[in-house]
Amino acid sequence: MDKSKRPFIKSKRSFIKSKRSFRRRLPPIQSGDRIDYRNMSLISRFISQHGKILSRRMNRLTLKQQRLITIAIKQARILSLLPFINNDKKFEKTKSTTRDAGLRTRSK
Repeated sequence: MDKSKRPFIKSKRSFIKSKRSFRRRLPPIQSGDRIDYRNMSLISRFISQHGKILSRRMNRLTLKQQRLITIAIKQARILSLLPFINNDKKFEKTKSTTRDAGLRTRSK
């Protein structure tokens, strides 16, 4: 079909509102900050409550910064500066069940 004979179709995109906010955020890492395993105040901002490393999209980091943060977090975990998982629940001793309570005894 020739371009001049095509019917005019409005784009569906023009009616959908943008999901992005107009609020500008400060960059999470300033130019003077060193990404290092000893810098716990910086590293702790990029870990979730469960102890997982947050994604680049949530952190708003560049690829290079995300790689350095990931390496620093892993080094801190290996050196026991950070926990591998962060469980808020305390381990409570529950009522234990014995296995042989339901077993039959052999009669001789």
